[in-house]
Amino acid sequence: MTYEELARTLRKHGQEHVLRFWGELGEEEKHSLAAQAEAVDWEQLGLWEHPEDLSGKGKIEPIEGISLSEIARDREIFRKVGEEAIKEGKVAAVLLAGGQGTRLGSDAPKGAYNIGLTHPLYIFECLIKNLLEVTSHAGAFVPLFIMTSDKNDAETKDFLEEHGFFGYPREFVRFFTQDMAPAVDFEGKLFLEEKGRLALSPNGNGGWYSSLARTGIMKEFPAVEWINVFAVDNVLQRIADPAFVGATILSGKKSGAKVVSKAEPHEKVGVLCLENGLPAVVEYYELSEDMAMARDKEGRLLYRHGVILNYLFEAKKLEEIAGKRIPVHVVKKKVPHLNEAGELVRPEEVNGYKFETLILDMIKLMGSCLPYEVVREHEFAPVKNKTGVDSVDSARELLKQNGVEL
Repeated sequence: MTYEELARTLRKHGQEHVLRFWGELGEEEKHSLAAQAEAVDWEQLGLWEHPEDLSGKGKIEPIEGISLSEIARDREIFRKVGEEAIKEGKVAAVLLAGGQGTRLGSDAPKGAYNIGLTHPLYIFECLIKNLLEVTSHAGAFVPLFIMTSDKNDAETKDFLEEHGFFGYPREFVRFFTQDMAPAVDFEGKLFLEEKGRLALSPNGNGGWYSSLARTGIMKEFPAVEWINVFAVDNVLQRIADPAFVGATILSGKKSGAKVVSKAEPHEKVGVLCLENGLPAVVEYYELSEDMAMARDKEGRLLYRHGVILNYLFEAKKLEEIAGKRIPVHVVKKKVPHLNEAGELVRPEEVNGYKFETLILDMIKLMGSCLPYEVVREHEFAPVKNKTGVDSVDSARELLKQNGVEL
């Protein structure tokens, strides 16, 4: 894109200020800024003024899932089907690892955080060991795609290389970076974080598939039919769990979601439900009091399936929905940026909008979903805070309960 073309595009969208420091940039910086501007989704950017209405819900109803007792009864059947799929190369895993350990007091990738006490034990290490348990039993490895961000990509790769991928074969690991989205101020003007760089941030965990598909690395594993997507911060989760895979395949549904039964009616967790007959995740505050308290004949909460960000997606269906726009959440954030004098400002109050997509919104597009219940104490130990609820401390206690030496 020439300077004239770039200036014309920016002028068309009222963003000429992006070129304020053009004369101070080197050729490489000019090329980079032009490429960033060319990649802007102007339709999405326009949502700052008229954001999609994501608050209203359709008709909400409970969704039928598979309970712990049903899983226990048929586990061997499910496991056999799942392990066969793994052996045939039909299962891949995607680790969402684009975040930093900021809330844990670290600037390193979150997966590189050490939660050990008497010896080093890293979050990445916990997850890979969990995966190795599955692959060792199945007698076959699954492709592991690790999604990083621009901010932690090099450091994540270096960390895992340094630690020999904690025993996972390097030939089965691929990296890809998450797509980025620009931020705007309250008047819709693009922020600059450097004189030759827009203020960009990851576009939310709902962008994982578009980011992965863009790289083309999935083509290296053409047999893959199912993709297990999971977050970096749950150190107990089972990845490519054969029973989960088998149950989802046998159900005939296009996706599956690991869930835990809500601890109490008002637990602050997203709940898998039906919305207008399609699977959807409803936030806890979107349930009415009657819905939150409602119980079935067995005394269980009707709206009990709390999601833990461990999903299984049929690859063919993902390709089918790839062209559909996932709802974009416009969120107010504190955005560091350059002022008119070219000085970096770190605001103390929210000053702009970021644009994010959420993986939970993909469930509805898949058309069908199997809620697969797991035991909270065995598969849900999130590391979101340094202390308190869902913290390093609580995760350590749960790891100890599950026989992990710290």
